[in-house]
Amino acid sequence: MSSCRTKTGPAVMATPFDKKYTGPVIVDPLTRIEGHLKIEVEVENGKVSNVWSSAQLFRGLEIILKGRDPRDAQHFTQRSCGVCTYVHALASTRAVDNAVGVDKHLPENARIIRNLVMASQYLHDHIVHFYHLHALDWVDVVSALQADPVKAAAIANSQSERVTKPEDLKAVQTKLKAFVDSGQLGIFTNAYFLGGHDAYYLKPEENLIATAHYLEGLHLQVKAARAMAVFGAKNPHTQFTIVGGVTCYDSLSKERIQQYKDLYNETLAFVKECYIPDLLMVASYYKDWAGIGGTHNFLSFGEFPEKETDINSRFIPQGVIMNRDLSNVMDFNPDAIKEDIKHSWYKGESSLHPYEGETDPQYTNYEDRDRYSWMKAPRYKGESMEVGPLAHVLTAFARGQKDFTPVVKSVLDTLGVGPEALFSTLGRTAARGIETLVVGNKIADWVNNLEDNIASGNTDLAVDWEMPDEAEGVGFVGAPRGGLSHWIKIKGGKIENFQLVVPSTWNLGPRCNQNKMSAVEEALMGTPIADAKRPVEILRTVHSYDPCIACGVHVIDAKTNEVHKFKIM
Repeated sequence: MSSCRTKTGPAVMATPFDKKYTGPVIVDPLTRIEGHLKIEVEVENGKVSNVWSSAQLFRGLEIILKGRDPRDAQHFTQRSCGVCTYVHALASTRAVDNAVGVDKHLPENARIIRNLVMASQYLHDHIVHFYHLHALDWVDVVSALQADPVKAAAIANSQSERVTKPEDLKAVQTKLKAFVDSGQLGIFTNAYFLGGHDAYYLKPEENLIATAHYLEGLHLQVKAARAMAVFGAKNPHTQFTIVGGVTCYDSLSKERIQQYKDLYNETLAFVKECYIPDLLMVASYYKDWAGIGGTHNFLSFGEFPEKETDINSRFIPQGVIMNRDLSNVMDFNPDAIKEDIKHSWYKGESSLHPYEGETDPQYTNYEDRDRYSWMKAPRYKGESMEVGPLAHVLTAFARGQKDFTPVVKSVLDTLGVGPEALFSTLGRTAARGIETLVVGNKIADWVNNLEDNIASGNTDLAVDWEMPDEAEGVGFVGAPRGGLSHWIKIKGGKIENFQLVVPSTWNLGPRCNQNKMSAVEEALMGTPIADAKRPVEILRTVHSYDPCIACGVHVIDAKTNEVHKFKIM
């Protein structure tokens, strides 16, 4: 944070909303990378009064895995996502590690390398999310054409140690103007901000700065992906994890490690010089969103273990926070997780622990509001929980974790807000940036540990083990999108049962057997809508969970039943 000099910023805006609008708003499909999501809300006098979150794509990986070799699980589960593939490889591998008991003997180098690849995944995911999946909910790209490049450069230079030249920003304007003049807006086609929108607050100069870094980020995110491939062989769908360790012996050379260091250092510099200053710049204008989009309960599995079998050794700490009580962080208990299906497209109304989980699909129809999602409804002690960067940061902050605490305080002080502001859409977005910076700073320590081991002659990456006839195990991962767990039962040396409880299921699932809303359903309640035909406010909160969404939006006017269709940015 030393390079960031952003000041408190403008006064808090009065959030616009259309008091005259009452009726439904359907956003479908809401997907960009991973699956199809429908968000249906009822709006009363301009504010959301009810919500249904519906996953429209059946996955069925649990069924596919039955009867297969447990070692194959990681290769199948990685295909459940196109970006966060490694997190599923790690969760499956940890589950089998745990089942066969080899997690107690995992070589230190394997643990460190798994951490390094995961840390690179954090950098890649969060940069892509902030600039390319979420920023356009806040940034009016076309407005940047009206900016004064000299003023914009002065603002950028006041916020970051990186030197920004007016001529560079002018070049961005020229490139952007060519898009607009050609009538081919490409990635900006059908954006909500086209023609102006009351819910966008940034001035042209700030829009120009963010747009410049949006374009730069398209190239920069490749660096983080390449860093993953140094150890993972390729990305996406890494190929280096095995039960009992990793296989990347070629990556232990000085040349390959230096390649990794160069790539992550370049990526981390962008985080410090662009991502964090831009995050604070945008947040300073949208502080009204510090009171919108919050939830109450948070769950963190933690991540980056110092000892593989000790969840309390993880750099991002584990913990449970209920009712926003930061003074009482409880230890996470795996036995308290159950998955409900009363409102999902599965047979029955069971509430089962993942080890006993069943996947028996039974679809009803698209309009059904009783059973309305392919996602199950995971609950912790019967309560809906938010997982992800905000849960990670809140747990770390509440536990006084030494690397997170000063960064959280710095962000809050810079924006002139208190910890209560974290319980919001803005807080969720800020937490992702905080997590990126803290994890990025930690990478150097893990690289040093690996280099020291190699220098001492320790190049062990894997250990032998034997497949038991019967066993069960679980792999907990604190993925960039949140708590991920894979649960396996082995019988006859094959997979008898396999269940994935993923971050999007926690955050974006349907109501549970007790009819309690999921995290995103809770977060959307009360959201102000300025323009029902362009409901960017819904996207801001849904996107803040990073569920990888986009495509088309359909808004039904309550009076005319007119269906408005337009593309999502």
